[in-house]
Amino acid sequence: MDSRESRILIATCYGHFMSHFNMLVFPAVVLPLAGRLKMDMAYILDLSFWMYFLFGITALPWGLIADRWGSKPLFLIYYLGAGCSGLAAAVWIDHPSRFSVALAMIGLFSGIYHPIGLGMISKEIKRISLGMAYNGMFGNLGLATAPLLTGVVNWIWGPSAAYVCLGVLNLLGVGLIAVLPSMEVHQSESKSSGNGNGLLAAFLILLVVMMLGGVVYRGATVILPAYFELKNQAIFQWLSSVAGGGLSKNLVATTFVSFIYIVGMLGQYTGGRTAERFDLRICYFTFHAITIPAAFLMASAVDLPLVFLALIYFFFLLGMQPIENTLVAKFTPKKFHHSAFGSKFVLTFGVGALSVKMIKAIETAYSIETVFYALGSTSIILVGVIVVLIYKTRQN
Repeated sequence: MDSRESRILIATCYGHFMSHFNMLVFPAVVLPLAGRLKMDMAYILDLSFWMYFLFGITALPWGLIADRWGSKPLFLIYYLGAGCSGLAAAVWIDHPSRFSVALAMIGLFSGIYHPIGLGMISKEIKRISLGMAYNGMFGNLGLATAPLLTGVVNWIWGPSAAYVCLGVLNLLGVGLIAVLPSMEVHQSESKSSGNGNGLLAAFLILLVVMMLGGVVYRGATVILPAYFELKNQAIFQWLSSVAGGGLSKNLVATTFVSFIYIVGMLGQYTGGRTAERFDLRICYFTFHAITIPAAFLMASAVDLPLVFLALIYFFFLLGMQPIENTLVAKFTPKKFHHSAFGSKFVLTFGVGALSVKMIKAIETAYSIETVFYALGSTSIILVGVIVVLIYKTRQN
């Protein structure tokens, strides 16, 4: 990659890191907040609904704005808005309604990243799949760092400090963007599209797949820390005895979740390299299909078998993302890539936020284990729609 591409990846990779970090702090403090606020876990989870909903539903408006204004101003709005909202969440953490508003603002501003960052990569990086892979790896690093850092900070100072940390890390991004040169798209390149008018029907089918994928992704990432805390009792007892006591269940659970997301970085790289070598559609089908048996088995597993299954599940669930993002770029004209990725994330994260409501309903009516049966069943439908996509694009 040349120096311009490297600068773009620096900006987009940190932005991707922070967007997922911002979303994954909350799941790591669900049970500590339940104890602190004397509320049931299902109702604590519900406080995050508007954060996840706005994170996704605002993606298309942000993408449309980026197609007119360019990326750099929106990156600055992203970091300033998310940073100040994180500090507000720290101040209001003992007031559920205000805390929920602060979370919603974190989601609103964090929603800027995906249509802006991925649009830049698809327009400016020659090896799109590899660029998406590197960018995805930093997103996974955000997924991994958030529960681990949050678990440690919560253990030492409490959940309020975790949101101070979130705010400061976002504000650091302002300095990063301010010192970078202009990153606007070359107009001569953006006006010409290597894929003509795109494949509209294929893109619409892909949107359905991505909407279902958003339900699965958000549901799995929101529930995982609390699920590990409840299901990995033997692991906690063994580690506690080795450490001589003093460990918290939340810290152990979030540490394992971070490890799983770090392994997911390898999945992202594998997905990106696979996308360069093989048929994108078949890769997409295969990665999603492998998650189905893992999801069903996670519903009844505990301790080390659960950790092993989660490693498989998230390796492929996260690893398919560079493949998916490359498909979006292939099916849409280059000059509309910000808007195309905005459309994707309205469905992936906006509609996907409904999984928070789904988890609350399932956990209340049945059990937390039943959530993974629901996620596996959703993935079966998702894979069926990918088969339709493959059939529809068989001539391409």
